[in-house]
Amino acid sequence: MASLILAACTTFASAQSKGSSYKTALGVKFYPGAGITLKHFVDKNALEGIAYFWRDGVRITGLYEFHGNINGAPGLKWYVGPGAHVGFWNNRYWDRYYPGYRGGALIGIDGVLGLDYKFNGAPINMSIDWQPSFEFGDYGGFSGNWGGIALRYTF
Repeated sequence: MASLILAACTTFASAQSKGSSYKTALGVKFYPGAGITLKHFVDKNALEGIAYFWRDGVRITGLYEFHGNINGAPGLKWYVGPGAHVGFWNNRYWDRYYPGYRGGALIGIDGVLGLDYKFNGAPINMSIDWQPSFEFGDYGGFSGNWGGIALRYTF
């Protein structure tokens, strides 16, 4: 009986990940460095967590994304939403842009605007987005150069 339930669950999960929609996806996001991204749908909207790592530091971002279908394009969705982040920059960053300043973490708010595509018949998802942000505190301000291209495995 247990093996029958396990087989049914595996078949259902496999069928879900191979259609043109998905529930959860894990992968990498590129720009401005490489990041780990986890996206999970709650009804029609999604929560996305991103951990960026690059030579100047680390930035952890959480986003709430409102998704909508694009008519005539199965598997393709637009999305937009708010979020927040915390960034930890190393001394190389501060020396290059703000000599003499030794700041710690910076926090900020984010927005996101993008396109999300789930390949039909394969457990692969791709997205491209723009993620403008505003950081608070000393040397904070607007930044329009976040976002990127993500490649994820769906399950």
